[in-house]
Amino acid sequence: MRHYLFLFSLATPALAETPMNGDEFDAYTRDKTFYFAESGQPYGAEEYLPNRRVRWSFLDGRCKDGKWYEEAGQICFVYEDRPDPQCWSFFDKPAGLIARFEGVTGGTILYETRQSEQPMMCMGPDVGV
Repeated sequence: MRHYLFLFSLATPALAETPMNGDEFDAYTRDKTFYFAESGQPYGAEEYLPNRRVRWSFLDGRCKDGKWYEEAGQICFVYEDRPDPQCWSFFDKPAGLIARFEGVTGGTILYETRQSEQPMMCMGPDVGV
């Protein structure tokens, strides 16, 4: 039960607080790799590169390059295979980032499980047999 209370405490305060702006988000994430979870399960990782570029993976070894920008107080991402923006509100909490997907009721809420200064490991295209 304690685990559920912890997750609830991570998600609910973000709803009433002011999200990070683009400069705050850039300063927090630049040159780092973040690992995210949803409801206690690993969700994905994102490497934040210079010039607001990113590299995303669902932790399957495949990575997608993209970029982020601030729009209407949200941090929006576009990727090489998905040009429609995916916009999130990010909150800097004592336990790490909280990210809330915007634009849909009951959107996904992700939380940072760890961060690293090491780049993600990405397989090349069509690796394997």
